[in-house]
Amino acid sequence: MADVTTRLRGSIAPLVTPFDTDGALDLPTLGRLIEHHVDAGSHGVSVTGTTGEPGALTLDERLRMIDAASEALDGRLPFVPGTGTHQLPDTITITRRAADAGADAALVIVPYYARPTQDGLYAWYSDLAAAVDIPILIYNIPSRTGVEIAPETVGRLWREVPNIVGMKEASPDFAHANFVLRETGPEFLLFSGLEALCFPLLAIGGAGFISVTANLVPQEIARLYDAVAEGEWDEARDLHFRLLDLNDVVLTETNPTAVKWLMSEAGTIGPTLRAPLVPLSEAGRRKVRTAAESWGLLEDAR
Repeated sequence: MADVTTRLRGSIAPLVTPFDTDGALDLPTLGRLIEHHVDAGSHGVSVTGTTGEPGALTLDERLRMIDAASEALDGRLPFVPGTGTHQLPDTITITRRAADAGADAALVIVPYYARPTQDGLYAWYSDLAAAVDIPILIYNIPSRTGVEIAPETVGRLWREVPNIVGMKEASPDFAHANFVLRETGPEFLLFSGLEALCFPLLAIGGAGFISVTANLVPQEIARLYDAVAEGEWDEARDLHFRLLDLNDVVLTETNPTAVKWLMSEAGTIGPTLRAPLVPLSEAGRRKVRTAAESWGLLEDAR
């Protein structure tokens, strides 16, 4: 796993899932989005994570998304697809497909709805890891799953399960990230999944971030990491605060509602969301527009 710990760093862009006007997967647009991130300097790409509406995709659609993204990337950037579900057999199936497609790691969400104990979470990840041949990033997002994986459980998995290599941390409790790194040490790949914590996490030894805002301003999100890597802390801090308003509004009315609206207004993707998500409200559009206009994101709107 040594190569993974050096290859997976920086801004891993979590792409939206584009749909056509009939609601079907729009794979040509996915290919264009990937080219944009390659050109913009993103350090990696993820699909079918939270921003990709995975709960609204069929198993077959998730497999097709992984295959299409891997083909479009062609090894030019690290690839970390989201492969988790609430059922272990389906999670194994998707994770194996990610491995077959050449993904660098699989991002596996804490199983949702069931609210398992910490022993249940340990068993889930250790059983998954034993069934697949690919590095795994735990995805801790208690607002979506109803349960949080404890730092002690993360540390136990890190020490005892060889292909557990890191975690996407989307807990708003910054103390949680600190305790995770205390349990694991600096080789553990801890990525921020909350936009406001991307910069602070780097300060305590984080590996990077998986930020929805990268769909809108990929160069700036990548630069936030690069500036820190170059020791330009003042530049990174200034960029962190400049991004704050945009990072806040991209989560309006449930991710990816706002970011998909902005991208559709710019003509980058179609506006389609899948149920139970609905289009951004008028009040939401006013809120999002104010922050987006300060970045020039609607200058080319149709």
